[in-house]
Amino acid sequence: MSTIELDWFKSSYSGGGGGNCVEVAIDPAAVHIRDSKDTTTGELAVSHDAFTAFTAFAREPR
Repeated sequence: MSTIELDWFKSSYSGGGGGNCVEVAIDPAAVHIRDSKDTTTGELAVSHDAFTAFTAFAREPR
């Protein structure tokens, strides 16, 4: 288990009214993602390449 303290942040698109939102933290090895409403439920860690591919896909118009 890592002892690195992560610096979590929410998207600038997140509003203050609740709803579905995630927080992200970036370290040299991975991008960490967690539920901003319940930060105790754990996190998902993915590679930088995987996160870049996901955000590119999410930006594509539908």
